[in-house]
Amino acid sequence: MKDRDRVLISGAGPAGLVAANVLADAGVPVTVFEAESSLPENLRASTFHPPTLDMLSKLGASRRLIEMGLIARKLQYRDLAGWVVEFDFGLIGDLTDHPFRVQCEQYKLNGVLAERLARFAHAKIEFSSAVTDLEQDRDVVTVSVEGPDGPRTETAGWLIGADGGRSRVREALGVRLEGFTWPERFVVASTPFEFADVIPNLCEVSYFADPQEWFFLLRMPGVWRAMFPTRPEEQDAEVLSEKSIERRLQRIWERPGRYDIAHRTLYSVHQRVAETYRKGRVFLAGDAAHLNNPLGGMGMNGGIHDAFNLAEKLVRVLHGEASESELDRYERQRRPIALEYVNTITIANKRNLEARDPEEQRRWREAMTRAANDPTLAREYLIQVSMIASLRKAAAIS
Repeated sequence: MKDRDRVLISGAGPAGLVAANVLADAGVPVTVFEAESSLPENLRASTFHPPTLDMLSKLGASRRLIEMGLIARKLQYRDLAGWVVEFDFGLIGDLTDHPFRVQCEQYKLNGVLAERLARFAHAKIEFSSAVTDLEQDRDVVTVSVEGPDGPRTETAGWLIGADGGRSRVREALGVRLEGFTWPERFVVASTPFEFADVIPNLCEVSYFADPQEWFFLLRMPGVWRAMFPTRPEEQDAEVLSEKSIERRLQRIWERPGRYDIAHRTLYSVHQRVAETYRKGRVFLAGDAAHLNNPLGGMGMNGGIHDAFNLAEKLVRVLHGEASESELDRYERQRRPIALEYVNTITIANKRNLEARDPEEQRRWREAMTRAANDPTLAREYLIQVSMIASLRKAAAIS
């Protein structure tokens, strides 16, 4: 095997493992380096959009996600005064094989993809192995790896940095992650309390607009996940305390007893995009390339879209079906989507939910009500929020 025929991937998250599977399917030798000792089981991303499910079905993963997760056929926007609008993904049933969202923790997808990758003799995952540095010339890229047996180097034709928001690959390339970090953080709490028993007609994905403290309810198997913004001055211990979580949950639905809190997570929220997605023989994908707030569930999905786009191009180049200039289209197609589409929509989602100006609130509610009540407008809206529109836009870029 020639070094140039091989692809290295840093990071065994959704983007890295999708890319690895696409490459392995095409017979491309691939090694994934994961800094952790096993697959990370973080609870952040949990929404899979219709076109993402269509893509993952090529890997046999969508069926498994549906089995392990929960189908959400509708999406709601609400407020605490009783305003409700609802969108049914069935309106885009002619555009996708999966006219719904699937709610399932991303780490379960990682498990499915890692299990599948293990079937290939020419593909492997190396755990406790962190990519720490890299060098490249016109023919190969050489990475420094800190593994269980100490430091070593590995050489390949190409490297994909899919190693998250604190990407060491991006840092080694000297690529800036441009944008900003919101002053408030988001806290997520999971509870088995059945909100649908007390909130009439509550669907699996519901955003509650409120100028004091918006929140988001997402049904998962066995629990509801509730997301809230925090105040910039709140300290970690205060936000994650029983008292603070209880206060926030009681605001959703006041009940005499205390809520059973299954888990809680606090994290910073960014709107950032790498200044470039490619330098020579090295590419960035997923959170290494872009970060956005989670309102709309576009971060992980966008990373999976990156991975399919890039891996399919690499396959064509490695098989001699396209010149290396084909790889320049990856950045041209994916980076504008993160800048102009995902960032724009997720920022608007946050600002609409937290709007304090009464006139601004009224305009947004009227626009959403009008869209929900008009099948044509509702369909257009669902094409946008399901990310079908962003994929169409990317595909049109030559």
